[in-house]
Amino acid sequence: MTTDNEQKLKERFGQRLRKLRKEHELSQEELALSCGLDRTYIGGVERGERNISLVNIVKIAEALKITPKDFFE
Repeated sequence: MTTDNEQKLKERFGQRLRKLRKEHELSQEELALSCGLDRTYIGGVERGERNISLVNIVKIAEALKITPKDFFE
C-alpha cells in the first residue's frame, strides 16, 4: 500500500470513528475514559494522524457497544 493510500485509509477510519462517537453523543474525553485511552489519542485517530492498532479498535468498539466490523461499513 502506498503512503497516500495509507493516509487516506487512516483519514476514512477517523471520520467513521468521529461519526459513530457523535451518534453515541460522546465527547472525545468521554469515549477515551470509557475505553482506557487518552483523549489526545482519540483526537489523533479521528484526524487520521494515528495508525490505530487492532487492539485499540476493539477497545473503542466495546466502549461504543458496536463490533469492530461496524467501523468498516
